[in-house]
Amino acid sequence: MMNRPDDDTLDSDGASDPAEVQHPDTVRKRPKPGERRAQILQTLAGMLEQPGAERVTTAALAARLNVSEAALYRHFASKAQMFEGLIEFIESSVFTLINQITEREPSGLQQAAKVITLLLQFGEKNPGMTRVMVGDALVFEHDRLVARMNQFFDRIESQLRQSLRVAGDDAGSLTASADANARASVLTAFAVGRLQRYARSGFKRLPTEHLDAALGLIAA
Repeated sequence: MMNRPDDDTLDSDGASDPAEVQHPDTVRKRPKPGERRAQILQTLAGMLEQPGAERVTTAALAARLNVSEAALYRHFASKAQMFEGLIEFIESSVFTLINQITEREPSGLQQAAKVITLLLQFGEKNPGMTRVMVGDALVFEHDRLVARMNQFFDRIESQLRQSLRVAGDDAGSLTASADANARASVLTAFAVGRLQRYARSGFKRLPTEHLDAALGLIAA
């Protein structure tokens, strides 16, 4: 919000003296706490959406933000920590919505279908994040980042296993646990494959392509 100039910056006729009042475009506002950090992560994610951007350097990121590399390191100790910020966003966003699905949807089969749909829709709407999820953006980064994304998909598979086991129990299956394990593994591999294809097609092959039909075949 712009402030009105003080009285002593006005000429006798009430007009502002241009020599004394700065144009608002020339005033550089200091970002609020956390704003610059969020801006860095948003810019990094945006750069990962560009073709051939599997590896983004801090020099390129700093140039895009029009700041020095030193300025980046005032907010993140390393580039790996920047990627951890993206992974935290992915985890928080996806698992918050998964919790809502499991709370509201009583059918185990529908829970599993909605979890896969959610995961693929998230990737489709966040192409840069998809490159992080499938590991393409992490190839030249710290091994712990790849391990953390692997744990993310392990958690997805665990949730699918739980939902499908409930579905099997409700149906009176004598092999509910074994069936749930196998189907959860197939569904997770399907989701990862769709996300990989999306990233490696330059975001042309959408992960939700013919999704209902595909899930129907897997469920059958």
